[in-house]
Amino acid sequence: MPTSNRPLVLLLVASGLLVTSGSVSAASPPNVILFATDDLCDWVGPMGHTQAVTPNLDRLARSGVTFTNAQSPGTFCAPSRTAIFTGQYASTTGCYTTQVYFHEKPELLPLQASFQQAGYATYGAGKLFHHPAGYIDQRGWNEFYLRTEKQRQEGWPLDSWGDGTPIPQPYPNSRYNQGRVPANRFFLEWGPVPDELEEEMADTIRTNWACEVLGREHEKPFFLAVGLYAPHFPNYAPQKYFDLYDTSKIKAPPYKDNDLDDLPPKIRRQKIARRKQHHERLVEIGAVEDAIHGYLASVTYADAMLGRVLDALEVSPHADNTLIVFWSDHGYHHGEKGDWGKHTLWERTSNVPFIWAGPGVAKNQSVDATVSLIDIYPTFAERCNLPTKNDLEGVSQAAVLENPSTAQDRDVFLPYLTPGAYAIINQDWRYIRYDDGTEELYDTQHDPNEWRNLAGREDRSEIKASMRAQAPASFAPAGASRDRLQLVLDKQDYHWRTKLPRDQ
Repeated sequence: MPTSNRPLVLLLVASGLLVTSGSVSAASPPNVILFATDDLCDWVGPMGHTQAVTPNLDRLARSGVTFTNAQSPGTFCAPSRTAIFTGQYASTTGCYTTQVYFHEKPELLPLQASFQQAGYATYGAGKLFHHPAGYIDQRGWNEFYLRTEKQRQEGWPLDSWGDGTPIPQPYPNSRYNQGRVPANRFFLEWGPVPDELEEEMADTIRTNWACEVLGREHEKPFFLAVGLYAPHFPNYAPQKYFDLYDTSKIKAPPYKDNDLDDLPPKIRRQKIARRKQHHERLVEIGAVEDAIHGYLASVTYADAMLGRVLDALEVSPHADNTLIVFWSDHGYHHGEKGDWGKHTLWERTSNVPFIWAGPGVAKNQSVDATVSLIDIYPTFAERCNLPTKNDLEGVSQAAVLENPSTAQDRDVFLPYLTPGAYAIINQDWRYIRYDDGTEELYDTQHDPNEWRNLAGREDRSEIKASMRAQAPASFAPAGASRDRLQLVLDKQDYHWRTKLPRDQ
C-alpha cells in the first residue's frame, strides 16, 4: 500500500525522454516513465497535425518511435484504462463501461504490481485509472501521490477541478455555456486561467511531483506513472497557451452534412438524439472554432507538462537508462460525424498518440502498422522482465521499437460498450459490428473521414467476413456497473461491494 504523500513519478502513459539508444542488459533493467493524457486525439505534431503547438511531443518523437496508427483498447476512459493496466480486453474482463476490474477479477495482476514483483519501486499520480472515487487500483504502489488529505479519506477521487484549483472567471466561461440554463458543469467548457495561477492547477502539481521523484536517488529501478486530466473538458489552461493561437485562423475538421444517413438505424438515432445537438448549437452561435481553440490550448498545456518531465529527466541521474511511453486513453471528436466526445467505434475516438523513447528504442522513426495500446503491458513484460500472471492479449512491440522496419500490419480489436459490439481495424479497413448485428465498413485509405459506409455492398462481403473472423469467439458478460456497486471507505483504504436488492 502507498506509504507517503510525497510526489512520486510513475509515467506510464504520455511521457518523453531524450536518451541514448542501446540495448538494456538484464543486470541493468531500465527505469520506466509512463505519461498519460486524456481525450488526446491525433492532433499533435508527431502525427502530422499542423495546428497544434506541441514542441515537447515533437522533441520526444525525434528521440524515439511514433506509432501513427495506434488504436485505443476502449472507447472511453474506464474500459480503455482497464485494458491497458490488465493487458486484457473487455471481452475477457467484462469491463465494458464503468465496471471496476479489481472488484470483478481481483486475481488480475495490474501493471504496477507486475513491476513491483520484478523488483521495481513504483510511483503513481494523477489520472491513470478512471477519475471518480474508488477506481484507483491501490495494489502494487510504493507511493501514490494525492494532492489533499480529503482525497485520501474519500476513496481517492481525482478531483482535478476542486479544493482550490483555479478556474476561469466568470464561470461558466465558454460561449457554449454562457447564458444557458442550466449550463453544463464542465462539458464544452473552455477558457483561460491567469498565468500566475498555473502552479496551482492540479495537473501542474502532479507534474511537479513527478519531476521531484525523478530528481531522487533510487536504489532500485523505478516505474513512474503520471496521468494528466488535460486535454479532457473543461479546456481550462493558462492564458499563455490560448495566446499561441489565433481563433480567426483555426480550421475546423471537414464535416459532411448527411454524414449520419448511411449509419445503421439504431446508432443513427442515438447520435441524432444525444450528440448532434451539441454540434448544431456550436454552429448556430458560431463557436466551433472557439471550442477547438480551447482544446488546442489544453493540448499545448499538456505538452508543456511533458516538457517539464523531459527537462527533469535530462538533468537527473537516470537519463541514460529510462524507457518512456506517451499515450492517450482514447481520442476525441470535434464535430466529425456530428459528435463532440468519444464513446464511438470510429477513427476519431480510437486513433491516439503512442510514442516510445529510451534505451533500445530507435530514434526519429514512425511506424504506420496498426497497433493497440493493449500492447503496452506485453512490451514492458518483455523489455523489463516482468513476472506477468495474466493471459496478456496484446502483442509485444519490443522488436519493432529496436528495429521499426520489422513492423507488420495486423487486425486490431476494439470492443464497444456491450458484449458482441466491436470494431476490427487495420491499415486499409475499419469494420464495425453492433450488438444488434448491424454493420459499418470503411475503406480508410480512400475514405479517411469515414463518410461512406460500404457494409451494404455485396462486393465487400468477403472483407467483412474476414475481419469478423478476427473478433473473439465469445464475449464475457458485462460485470456490475457503477450503479450496482457501493464504495465502502475505511480510513485511507476502500473496497467495493455489490449492492444487495434492498440497496438498489
